[in-house]
Amino acid sequence: MKLFQQRPEVQKFDTMKAFLEAFSVGEGDFILASKSIYDTYMKGLCSGAVVRFKSEYGAGEPTDGMIDALLKEFRRLDCKRVIAVGGGAVIDMAKLLVLGTDAGAEEIFGRQVPLQKERELIAVPTTCGAGSESSNVTIAEFTERRSKMGLADDALYPDYAVLIPELLRELPYSFFATSAIDALIHGIESFVSPKASLYTQMFSEKAVRMILDGFRRIASEGLESRFELLEEFLVASDLAGIAFGNAGTGAVHAMSYPLSGEYHVAHGEANYQFLTAVFRKYKELQPEGRITELDRILAQALLCAPEDVYRELECLLDQIIGRKPLREYGMKESETESFAKSVEKSQQRLLNQSYIKFDAAQMAEIYRELY
Repeated sequence: MKLFQQRPEVQKFDTMKAFLEAFSVGEGDFILASKSIYDTYMKGLCSGAVVRFKSEYGAGEPTDGMIDALLKEFRRLDCKRVIAVGGGAVIDMAKLLVLGTDAGAEEIFGRQVPLQKERELIAVPTTCGAGSESSNVTIAEFTERRSKMGLADDALYPDYAVLIPELLRELPYSFFATSAIDALIHGIESFVSPKASLYTQMFSEKAVRMILDGFRRIASEGLESRFELLEEFLVASDLAGIAFGNAGTGAVHAMSYPLSGEYHVAHGEANYQFLTAVFRKYKELQPEGRITELDRILAQALLCAPEDVYRELECLLDQIIGRKPLREYGMKESETESFAKSVEKSQQRLLNQSYIKFDAAQMAEIYRELY
């Protein structure tokens, strides 16, 4: 049984300029970036590199169409190294550029072709949530299916995960909050995963404690205090990415995918809707197990009794950013059943990594509760 692996080499720089110089970024490199970050921190410093912006391929999170357009253009070039500078969407798209195949998104995600890595990938996150810079997972929305699919394969691991805290200064507060909550969910879900080990749980626990400590400080001192915590949140997100890259995420992520796919809710925000409801259901169905240890960790971090952790967690997170009922995103009550059935059909990878493997009826109950 494989217990743990850490594939990317993690490096940290104080500035983007220092990173670009250290890695000699230029001729032969393909840079996929968010335009605002490139214009602010990289413009004029990457002579000879081919630069493309995610916005050229579409808005929002990656779709199969966006990925196919990027792959088509990239394959016309002769670039040996891929550098992804952006949030999880940018890094997830860039991961597919390293593969030695002419296949499109449908074939790649469906594993209809061999997945072999042929190029080096450097991932530079500009959010503190996805953890994609240290994982072997990529996610895309398949528009005709109106849902997301995930692909996990060792060929997708970046070679370098580069942490540059200054890049988070450009992140609007709402994106900071939902991305950091997403990282918290990565840590929590991976801790109770059946694939978790002592090694992964060390990363999960440290990430959870760092993020909750940061949230408590923000709740106490105000939103501007986050600027003093950017490095802590960036490192915690990476730790959580290492954990879920090994142990996986579960039902929280699985149940969020139809909401994102149908109503285009951002990934971190969609996950946030399901966190405490899913874990309360876990506790109801199997109160003894890894969730007992998780509750102890949460209780210590939240300064409360173990039996109060989910109430206190909701209280804290609602001070960071408020949640909404699912109907406010446009979801219809009739979709509680269809969403649950679609998750049961298409998200077995995530459901098999859950603390408890829900069936469609149990998931429909959670959707109704949150509707």
